[in-house]
Amino acid sequence: MNIHEPQLAWFLWSLLFLAAWFVAYALVRSKEGRREMLVVSLWTSLTGLTEPFFVPYYWNPPSLFDLAHRTGFDIESFIFAFAVGGLVVVLYERIFRTAHKNIATHERMSARHRFHIISISATPVLFLLLVVFAPINPIYSAVIAMTAGGLAAWYCRPDLKTKMLVSALLFLGFYAVFFWVLIASYPGYVAQVWNLNAISGILILGIPLEELLFAVSFGFVWSSLYEHFTWKKISNSHIYI
Repeated sequence: MNIHEPQLAWFLWSLLFLAAWFVAYALVRSKEGRREMLVVSLWTSLTGLTEPFFVPYYWNPPSLFDLAHRTGFDIESFIFAFAVGGLVVVLYERIFRTAHKNIATHERMSARHRFHIISISATPVLFLLLVVFAPINPIYSAVIAMTAGGLAAWYCRPDLKTKMLVSALLFLGFYAVFFWVLIASYPGYVAQVWNLNAISGILILGIPLEELLFAVSFGFVWSSLYEHFTWKKISNSHIYI
């Protein structure tokens, strides 16, 4: 297997994220922290099912067994989605020492928590509506849906706003570094694979603007996912690097 073949770039890049996931998982000491990371990753892996919305309208990567070109689905999307989901969680919690505690029953009855289900479902529902009805590239549908879902989460759970904002920036930086690794390893890959004519075509240090928007919006909304589903809140945070 020649790792320099561009046909393997998407597969190897997704494995790089997965390797980072395993390193991060090993560094998490608490059972709850590992559970949080694994649960979020498993749920996030399901977003790999959305790949046919993006191929070839947003990008068209060579993939294992040429699955992306033939079916729209590919193995790499599930690996990538699994890895980034857990990494979004752990980036914040590796820098800030955090502890989770259950939200008391009486707190769940507050006016804001009445929108709990709407907040959780906002991103997937809005994404599907935009993909079906909005005449825009699906990457913009995803960014809008995740941003709106993040704002809904913020309204419902304002106690999570710090984690959400910091996670958005942390994942942006983390993702940019990994993207530069891809660019350095496979020069010309972006022009070959991304459908730049269908999007803005703006590259920031070689990275498509839309990829950076994805990273920010993904880190923003996904970092609150575990606390929403489990009715937990964060306490006792301080710098821990």
